[in-house]
Amino acid sequence: MRLLDQVQPDISLGRLTVQEARVERFRHLARFCGTEVSVESADELSRKYRANYQELRSLVPGVREVLERLRGRAVIGVVTNNEVAEQEEKLDHFHLRPLIDFMIVSAGVGVAKPDPEIFRLALTKAGTVAEETVMIGDSWRSDVVGARNTGIRPVWFNRFHVSRPEPWPVRELDSFRSPSQAEAALVEAAAEPLPPP
Repeated sequence: MRLLDQVQPDISLGRLTVQEARVERFRHLARFCGTEVSVESADELSRKYRANYQELRSLVPGVREVLERLRGRAVIGVVTNNEVAEQEEKLDHFHLRPLIDFMIVSAGVGVAKPDPEIFRLALTKAGTVAEETVMIGDSWRSDVVGARNTGIRPVWFNRFHVSRPEPWPVRELDSFRSPSQAEAALVEAAAEPLPPP
C-alpha cells in the first residue's frame, strides 16, 4: 500500500502511466528486498503479476449483498484512484454498475485521494453535503484521512486487522460477510458526531 500511495499522485496528474507506475512499484519492492531489477525485468514482473491478478480477482464476500440492501435507500458512489477504463472494467467484470449511482476516478478528474477535492466532486455528484455522508474504504491514508479532512464520516474496512496509524475514533469493519452488520455499522457511523478536521 505504501508503494501504491507513493506513485498514485503521479498517475492522477499524468506524470506516469499506470504501467510505468507498476514498473516503479516493482523496482521499489526489489530495493526493499535488498536487490535491484532492471526496468525490463520490472515490466515483465508487473505484467505477470497483473495477469495473475486479473485471473484470480474476486469480490470481497458480502459486498454485493450490502450494495443491494442499500440500493434505493442511499446514493451510492465510488471514489477511486486509478485510470477510468480500468475501474469501469472492474465494475463491468463484477456486474456492479447497476448497484451504484456514480463513480469518480482520479485520472478522470485530475486529483487523487486523499485530496479533499476529489471527495468534494463526489459530494456534488451525489447531490449531498459532507455532514450527510459516510465513506467506507480500505486505505487509512487515502480513504479515512481523505474523508475525515473533508468532513465526511469515515468507516475503515480493516480486513487485515492493521493497527491504526492515528488514534482517531473511527468505526471499523473487518468483513462484509454479515450484510446486516455491515449495513448497521454504516447507519451507526452516519449518526455519530462529525470527525474533527
